[in-house]
Formats: sequence, structure tokens, C-alpha cells
Amino acid sequence: MKSSLKLALGLTSAIAASTAASNAAHAEDLTLCWAAWDPANALVELSKDFTKETGIGMKFEFVPWTNYADRFLNELNSHGKLCDLIIGDSQWIGGAAENGHYVKLNDFFDKEKISMDDFVPATVVGYSEWPKNTPNYWALPAMGDVVGWTYRKDWFSKPELQKEFKEKYGWDLGPPATFDQLKQIAEFFQKRQVDGKTVYGASIYTERGSEGITMGAMDVLYSYGFQYENPKKPYEMEGFVNSPDAVKGLEFYKALYDCCTPPGASNSYMGEGVDAFKSGQVAMHMNFAFTWPGLQKDENVGGDKIGYFVNPKGPGGAQFAQLGGQGISVVSYSDKQESALKYIKWFANKDVQAKWWSLGGYSCLNAVVKDPKFPASQPYAQTFLDSMAIVKDFWAEPSYAPLLQASQKRFHDYVVAGQGSAKDALDGLVKDWTQVFQDDGKM
Repeated sequence: MKSSLKLALGLTSAIAASTAASNAAHAEDLTLCWAAWDPANALVELSKDFTKETGIGMKFEFVPWTNYADRFLNELNSHGKLCDLIIGDSQWIGGAAENGHYVKLNDFFDKEKISMDDFVPATVVGYSEWPKNTPNYWALPAMGDVVGWTYRKDWFSKPELQKEFKEKYGWDLGPPATFDQLKQIAEFFQKRQVDGKTVYGASIYTERGSEGITMGAMDVLYSYGFQYENPKKPYEMEGFVNSPDAVKGLEFYKALYDCCTPPGASNSYMGEGVDAFKSGQVAMHMNFAFTWPGLQKDENVGGDKIGYFVNPKGPGGAQFAQLGGQGISVVSYSDKQESALKYIKWFANKDVQAKWWSLGGYSCLNAVVKDPKFPASQPYAQTFLDSMAIVKDFWAEPSYAPLLQASQKRFHDYVVAGQGSAKDALDGLVKDWTQVFQDDGKM
């Protein structure tokens, strides 16, 4: 009887202890907020290792890209406690820092010996720093991304098309080195019959509602000479945003839209671009690098059928690409900041970063991307490296949202709706942005 009673009491105690431990672990579950896309699925898989190592559970709040900014910027502005960790867009960093939404990470990095010198410089500036080019860190570079291009390698390699293209344009059909060459290729394929199907030249960004057409137009404008401001006088935009070269760049983007996009391409962004490429509609496809792992694996257009190239050069030889990607931050309103910082420390580990890349995420850690084996690790790895070396980004100012709304309207009205001229659009943009900065007391 006594032995049985002791055993029963022991089992009861063990169950109670197990329940308490479970409740404690549940109480420390972290919620990570991000966009709903393929890399987020890879992060869920990766984070299982964090839970195994620490006992801290992970929950995820993923929102479609079309609602991503509205949902989480509203959450931050309302000082909500939903997100303990957030992978916020690169352009949010200024507002999140100045408004106190993110925990400043300098002391934590120093304590844990996490050095920003260990990460790709462009990602540190783009995802972590505010003010830019100062050692003030609000995020750990998490997901490197950049606008680049995919193309139908199988179509480009057809002997009869190579012959016809060479006779018409005088150079070998292949990945374009310049935007002029890109347009020639797009015109060559526009409404052409390939394998018994009518195909089109290129899928580009034209979406009006969030950030699409801005990301696409800027991807071209940078290489044409567009600058956000006078390098010697912050916020002086006249003659830089609307320079003659910038006007030519926007005219090119509209010409590419008019000549060479598939039907129904007036509101196209990441998802629509992927669909156009995967369905065999287009010869070339502008999109962020995060789409490449999924396309590479696609049965219809992946494998040997797909190729990758860096954003081409402009007329003067300049070559830049629109930065994408995000850093991971600890939300200042979280009650679980200590556990959230443990996740940051874990995520910064080299082995974790190497696995992140293998699962389909894009590591920003030098030890991963500068490994001699990295370029051969995936067919698109070298293109990713080359692209990240030439990135520029949109304003990361606290007033990023109205700045973006202005460019979305001006670009879409001109490129897609055909209203006014390119100079009208960029002159108007200078006025819009000047008003924003005047309202902010910066001009």
C-alpha cells in the first residue's frame, strides 16, 4: 500500500511538474511576424531547431504582401503586443527607430560579440542602420533580397531563334548586359510563336496598390542616373529626382511596358510575375531573388530551362539594382524581449545561417555567401551575389509611407495610364516629396 501510494504520488508530482514546465514554455512562446511567402515557410522549418535547443516555442503571424505593411505598421503604431520579433521591410527602419518600435541592438551585439562587419555591407546599411551609415543598429540582417531577372534559357538556346536574332540585331542572343539589349530581346519575343504557343517579351512590375511599380521603375531609373537627393545637400531633389537622365529612364520603363508585356499586365507584382513565367507566357521576368528557389524547382520552367541575370546597365554604364529584403528586430512593446534576443543570437550563428540558405532563405552572413563553395551551391547563387553588390534602396525615412504613395501614383499614372510625360511625373514627384519633408520640418 505504502509503495503504491508513493508511486502514485510520484507520478502525480511528475505530471504536475511536466504540466508546469509545459505551461512555462507556452508562456514563453515567441510570435514572429513577417510576410506570407516561401521564405517564411523555410523559417518555420529552421526555427524548429531553436525550439529544440532552448525549449522556447515559436508561433508565426504571416500576412500576404498586399496587406503586410498596413497590418504590421498599424500593429507597431498602436504599440501592440502581437509581435515579439518582426521581420520588417527595409524601408521601415527609420520610422521604427525614431518612433521607438524596435529595441536598439548595439549593447546586445557588443555583449554577444555579434559584429555587423560579419554581414554583407549593403544589408547592414539597408536593413539595420538608422540613421544610415552610422553604427546604430535596430535589426539583424535576416533575408537578403534584390530585384533581378530570370529568362527562358531553353528558348534562348534554340538554334533557329539564335540565328534570326543575330541577323536582326548583330549580337548573340543571351542574357542582356544593357537595358537596350533587354528591350531588343523583349521585342524579339513579343507575340512570337514558341513551341506552338504565343509568348511575350517580359513581365515587369506595374502594381499600383502597395509598392510594385516603384520597385520596378526604380530598378531601371537608378542605372539611368536617378538620385534621390543632392549628395552634398540632403533633401534637395530638384535636378536629381527629375534629371534629364532620370526622365530617359522613366521613358524607357514605359516603352518596355507598352511594347513587350503580356496581356493584363497593368497591375502586376511579385505573384503575377511568377505566374506569367511559370505559365510559359514570357521570355524574361523581373522579380525579387526570393522567387528563384521555387522557380528553379518548377517542373515546367525550372531546371535546365531557366537562367538568371543581374539587372542590366544603363546607357552610361551605371549598374544598380533595387534592394529588397529585411532585417529581424525585437519589438519594444514585447513582454518577452529576453527570449526574443535569444532568437536573434541563435539566428546569427554561422551553422544556422548556412541551413537558412539551404532551406531557401537568403543569408546575409559573409561566412556563408563568401564561402568558395557558395557560387556553385545553387544555379542562381552567383547572380544573387553579383546583384547584392550593386543595390540601392528607396527612402527609409520615417515618412516612408507617403513618400511611397506619391511615387506609386506618379509612376502608375504615367507608365500604365499614359497620363502626361515622364518629366511631368518626376517634376510632380519632386513637389510631392518636398511637401512631405516640409511637413516633417526637414526642409
